[in-house]
This record gives sequence, C-alpha cells and structure tokens, in this order.
Amino acid sequence: MAWISLIVAGLFEVCGVLSINRLHRDKSLFSLVQLLIFFGLSFFFLSLALEVLPMGTTYAVWTGIGASGGALLGMVFFGESKDWKRIFFIMLIIFAVVGLKLVS
Repeated sequence: MAWISLIVAGLFEVCGVLSINRLHRDKSLFSLVQLLIFFGLSFFFLSLALEVLPMGTTYAVWTGIGASGGALLGMVFFGESKDWKRIFFIMLIIFAVVGLKLVS
C-alpha cells in the first residue's frame, strides 16, 4: 500500500508541475487553487508512504516520478525538445526508480 501511495504522490506531483505551467500562462485564481490542491495531495500521499518506506528511497522515487513525468509531458504537450540524449537521461531516471523499488 505504501508503494501505491508513493506512486499516487508522484502522479500528483506531475499534475502540480503541469499546473505551475498553467498558472504561469493564465494567472487565474482557479489555476492557483488547482496548483495548491495537486501539491497538497502529493504531500499527503507522500506522508502516507513515509510512514512505511525509508525516507531516502521515498524521496528519490517521488522526485524521479515528478521530474521524468514533467519532462515527458513537456515534450508531448508543450513542444519541448525530444532530443535522444534527453530521452536517454529521462529513461535513466525511470530505471533508477524501478531499481530502488526492486532493492527496497
């Protein structure tokens, strides 16, 4: 259950990162509230995972999901660079997150 909470926290982290972009474009109260809700949910589920999993592993997986998810969605939805080197290093982050799950 802790790993599920951690993955959900990471997905809300990605949503929070996307809402930062939306707030930057729209500057509306709705965008701000959306950002606060997504990051609040992310921290809530992160705290649930931290009750069981070690802090170092939990934080590494959470930030890995957020960073790689944000970068991938930036490429898909916002026209960011799809250079093979960028994709390679994003894949390294994903493999590291999976590796941490396997050894924890």
